[in-house]
This record gives sequence, structure tokens and C-alpha cells, in this order.
Amino acid sequence: MHFSLLATDKASKARAGEIHTDHGVIETPIFMPVGTAGTVKGVHQHELNEDIRAEIILGNTYHLFLRPGLEVIEAAGGLHKFNGWNKPMLTDSGGYQVYSLAGSRKITEEGVKFQSHIDGSYHFFTPERAIDIQRTIGADIIMAFDECTPYPCDYKYAKRSMHMTHRWLKRCMDQMKATQPKYGYDQVLFPIVQGSVYKDLRTLSAEAISSFDAFGNAIGGLSVGEPDEDLYEMTDLVCEILPKEKPRYLMGVGTPVNLLECIALGVDMFDCVMPSRNARHGMLFTRNGIINIKNKKWYKDFSPLDESGTSYVDHAYTKAYLRHLIISKENLGIQIATIHNLAFYLTLMKEARQHILAGDFNEWKNAMVPKLQNRL
Repeated sequence: MHFSLLATDKASKARAGEIHTDHGVIETPIFMPVGTAGTVKGVHQHELNEDIRAEIILGNTYHLFLRPGLEVIEAAGGLHKFNGWNKPMLTDSGGYQVYSLAGSRKITEEGVKFQSHIDGSYHFFTPERAIDIQRTIGADIIMAFDECTPYPCDYKYAKRSMHMTHRWLKRCMDQMKATQPKYGYDQVLFPIVQGSVYKDLRTLSAEAISSFDAFGNAIGGLSVGEPDEDLYEMTDLVCEILPKEKPRYLMGVGTPVNLLECIALGVDMFDCVMPSRNARHGMLFTRNGIINIKNKKWYKDFSPLDESGTSYVDHAYTKAYLRHLIISKENLGIQIATIHNLAFYLTLMKEARQHILAGDFNEWKNAMVPKLQNRL
């Protein structure tokens, strides 16, 4: 596996590159649809491939560990074989679930004891265990085990947590060196920068993470409710420190505007549940702004979902028809909306890449952002 940096925008820090994996090439900047439990909700693999044109998807260590379990995944020959996705995959280590399970987990230096949301059973993740589980799941890119701090977060807690995340990273790296991939293809580890919204902590963490010389690096803890101003400030600060020759992954972010602004700061990879989760509630992202398809104003609107003329699904469905499906709670409505939103995100990434290669990304981004923020 290797990363090639092909171009940098003239008026911003936006980058275009390629991540070469044993399951294919990922063209950056890239958005990765979230397939928490081995599936992007409501979407077939052929739709991910042909309509959405995803190049990489995510799985989640915590959820896959609990269900279907490692025995099933290993017997299938890894997650790629189990779910039939033959392109690259990335797995989250479970660190974010440590954050989200605040009421049912206990963090110690050794690791995290947590209670299953499914049956109440107790489990214990250590950094070594998180690596072993991800080896068994078989993603191409696996994440270091970390603690994602909440927002707002006390400075002392953020500092203590960050240093523990660094110690856990050393254990993750050691476990990677002590083990081998199980399915005949390469796996690489991404460490995660933490430090909440404190400049000195983010600087220290980015420097510490960089010293491990991993294949790529991630920025965590910036999709937990902080203002966009803090998101951009911390991202800019960290991207200035992380090695330029390695891919940078901003975890859990965000809106189409967030993506474009953070591409301009030097981020290469993104993931977020927003396009699929919001689709299930009738919210559509388009080139002219955001649509709540449940609103009465669309009930006789027979125009395409995106009035720019771009169709992100394999049929020119109208707003009125999709509204009818969503209001009627028809599964097809959720499926159409999900495909539309994810394809919109991936198309936006491809356009961003084209403008970076052409050298006019910043001008294009500045023209796009006001339109994307519209509430239609």
C-alpha cells in the first residue's frame, strides 16, 4: 500500500492524491459511506458501486464484534467476503463507542470495560484486542484504539485522555508488528490525533502522532458538538503539523460545507453518518441547498430531486413522488433518498478533486458554499 500526492491547489491547502490498496485505488479527497454493521443501511452493494460510486466504505469494530461476531466473520474469510464488497474498507477501532457509551463503560489504563447495547453483556477492549479484532474483520485500513473526549471537555481531562491515547497507540503499533494479516492482503494502521479544542494539546498530539511514522493519520474528537469555527481552527492547526506525504483522515465530519472547507485545509478523507441518517428522515442534499422533502411545498412538485439537472439515482424520481414515499413510510423512499445523498457527497468529492487538479479549487469552493447552505 502507498499514497501518492498528485497536486495541491494554488490558493488553498487542498490536495489530490491516490491511496493504493490491495483492493483498489482510492482517489482523494474522498468521502467514505458508513456501513456500521457491515452494510450501508438500505443500500445494495451494487448500488454502492454503480450509483453512489463509492471507493471505500466503513465498518465498525464494536458493532461487528457484538454481531455477527468474529467467529462468523473469520469463517467467511473476512468482512470483504462476508458482505460481498470487493473494494477497500476501513474499520473504526471502537474508540468512538467508548465515547458514546458513557453511561455503561469504565476506562482504565489497561483498556475499556463496556456493556453491550444488545444484551447487556460485559466486554473488555484493550489496544491489543482492538488490533486483533480488526485483523480478524480484515479491513484494509484499521484505526488505533483511542478515547474520544466529549465537548465541552475540561482541559485537565482532555490532557490526561490525550496522553493515554498516545500510550495506547504505542501498544497498538507493537501489536501490529507482532501480528500478521489473516487473509493474504496488506493492512495499515492510522493513529488518531486528540486534544479536544485546546491548541496546545492538539499541537502536542499531532507531533506525537507524526513521530510514529504510520501509513496515514487521523484527526478525531471534532464531530462531537463543537462549533464549526473550532472544527476549522483545530483541523487547520493539525494539518500544518501532520506529514504532507501521508493521507489525512478527519473522522465523523460532516456537512457538504464542512467537507469543502476542510478539504481547503488539507484533509484527504472523510466519513459521516449524516447523508444516510438524514436521508431516512427526508432531508436531501442538493447543489442548490438542503431540502426537507416532507414539507407540504413539495407535494405537487414534479421536478427532479436536484434541479441542477444532475440525477444521483438510476431513475429521474420527482420531489412529489419521493415525498409521497417518505410520508407513506415506504422503504423505497428511504432507499432513494439514501442513494441520492451518498451519491451527491461522492460527486461533490470528485468535482473537488477535478478542481484541485485544475488549480482552481478555492474559487470553485467559494462559489459552492453559499449555495450548499441554502434551505430550500
